[in-house]
Amino acid sequence: MEDPTVIELKEIGLKVTPQRQAILKLLNGDRTHPSAENIYHELLKKFPRISFATVYNTLSRLAEAEKIQKLDIDPNKKRFDPCTVPHHHFYCKLCGKVFDVVYDALLPANINPLNTKNVDGHQVDAIQVNLKGVCKDCRRKRCGKTDTIIVCKRR
Repeated sequence: MEDPTVIELKEIGLKVTPQRQAILKLLNGDRTHPSAENIYHELLKKFPRISFATVYNTLSRLAEAEKIQKLDIDPNKKRFDPCTVPHHHFYCKLCGKVFDVVYDALLPANINPLNTKNVDGHQVDAIQVNLKGVCKDCRRKRCGKTDTIIVCKRR
């Protein structure tokens, strides 16, 4: 039985290399929404001669082929999500972590990400809802509690 990473790379027309396979394996099941830089630095441990261009170009091709999502949520860098099922994201402006959010009430009733073809005559190819704020862990560190919506100010 052929390795799933080999099949995926062949499906999108990329040459199968150990480095590209490692990128796919690293992303598989990753819920941290890593940046290309994070992936590059992780792969340097095993592949000291890998180039950043290889990592970024492979991620871009995977995103174009809809094998992963390229996220525009982080103001400092592109992030990548191996989960292609429609869902939303939350970015913590303090710690920089990105979290998956499953909350369909965030979309207007007339926009369904699974079957929307157009909105006001515009062709819709993708929908990303990005929430930004302070995550519950950072709120707990700042305030000592998370049951309030009000963000505590620094003392």
